Amino acid sequence: MNEHRKEGQVTKEIEKRTAQIPSDMFLWSSVSAMGVSLILKVMGKSKMSLFVGQWASPFLLFGIYNKIVKTEGSDKNS
Repeated sequence: MNEHRKEGQVTKEIEKRTAQIPSDMFLWSSVSAMGVSLILKVMGKSKMSLFVGQWASPFLLFGIYNKIVKTEGSDKNS
């Protein structure tokens, strides 16, 4: 494999730890953020609702990253 594309030690450690988290955790975190955002909106706390609602996308992206790490691994040849 290309020697210039090796992951650093910090990245390997992060991937090792995140691979232990169940993928469902990220999905439910995202859905929970949307639910809390809705509740805050109904309570009239619009700014806080927007703040919490913006967490949904990063949680889903973390879930995608988690799934890629689990299926593809990190530097399989290392």
